[in-house]
Amino acid sequence: MQTMMNQNRAGQGAVFLCAVLWSTAGLFIKLVDWNPVVIAGGRSLIAAVFMGILRFAVPKRRKSPFKPGQLWMGGIAYSLTMLLFVTANKMTSAANAILLQYSAPIWAALFGWVLAGEKPRRVHGISLVMVTGGLVLFFRDSLEGFSVAGDILALAAGIFFGANSAVMRVQKGEPSDSILFAHIITAAVCAPFMFFYPPEFNAGNVLSVLFLGLFQIGAASLLFSYGIKRLSAVEAMLTATAEPVLNPVWVFLVMGEKPAVSALLGGGVIIAAVLLSMLRGPGTKAAETPDSSG
Repeated sequence: MQTMMNQNRAGQGAVFLCAVLWSTAGLFIKLVDWNPVVIAGGRSLIAAVFMGILRFAVPKRRKSPFKPGQLWMGGIAYSLTMLLFVTANKMTSAANAILLQYSAPIWAALFGWVLAGEKPRRVHGISLVMVTGGLVLFFRDSLEGFSVAGDILALAAGIFFGANSAVMRVQKGEPSDSILFAHIITAAVCAPFMFFYPPEFNAGNVLSVLFLGLFQIGAASLLFSYGIKRLSAVEAMLTATAEPVLNPVWVFLVMGEKPAVSALLGGGVIIAAVLLSMLRGPGTKAAETPDSSG
C-alpha cells in the first residue's frame, strides 16, 4: 500500500512539473514572431526528434513494443488537441479557448471510467466543480465577443485532450509513444504552412522555438507519460489544470502583463482544487497502474 502511495505521489509530482513546463507556452509563443500554425509545427518537429532519439537511445525504452491500435488512438487524439487549440485561438478569444480546452478533466473522468474502469471518487467530483468555477472566475474579465465555431473547436480540443489521457492510461508498453506519434502527425500537417508564412530565423525566434520543442512540450510529454502510469486519467487532468494558472504568471514576471484580481482569485480556487484532488481520504485506494515501472 505504501509503495502504491509513493508511486501515486511520484506521478502527481511528474504531472505537476509537466504542467509547469506546459504553462511556459504563452510566454515563449509571444517571443516568436511566426504564424501560430508554423510555431505549432516547428515545436512538434523538434519535440518529435528529441523524443525519438530518447525512445531508441535508452535500452529499456528501445525494447518496449509498439502497440499500433493504441498508438493511433492516442496519437490522433493528442494531435487533434494541439491542432484544434491552435485553430480555436484564431477564431475565438484566447480565454474562451483555454477555458473550454480545460473541460478536459470532465472528459478524462468519463473516458477513464469507460476505457480503464476508473470510477471517479467523490473528491474528484468536488475538484471538478471547483476547477470549473475557478476557470470561469479566472477568465471572467477576458471572456468577450466569441465565435461559436471557435468555441466548438476549443471544446473538441478538451474532449480529445481528456480522451488522450485515458488512452495513455491503458496503453501497454511506453505511453509516450502516442505523444511522439502525435508530434509527428502535427509537424506533418503544419509543414505546408511554412511555405505560405515563411518563418524568420533570427536568434530570438530559433532559441524560443527550441525551448518550446525541447522543454515546453518535449520534456513535458515525457513527464506526463511517467505520471499517467501512476495516476488515473481524471487525477492527471486535474493536476494539469495548474497550467492555465501559471501561464500568465510567467508573462507577468517577464513582460509585466498584470493579471486581474478575478484571475488571481480564480487561480487560487484552481490550485486549491488541484491540491484537494491529490488528497486521499481513509477509504480511498491508490490508482492501480498497468505498469508502474520506468
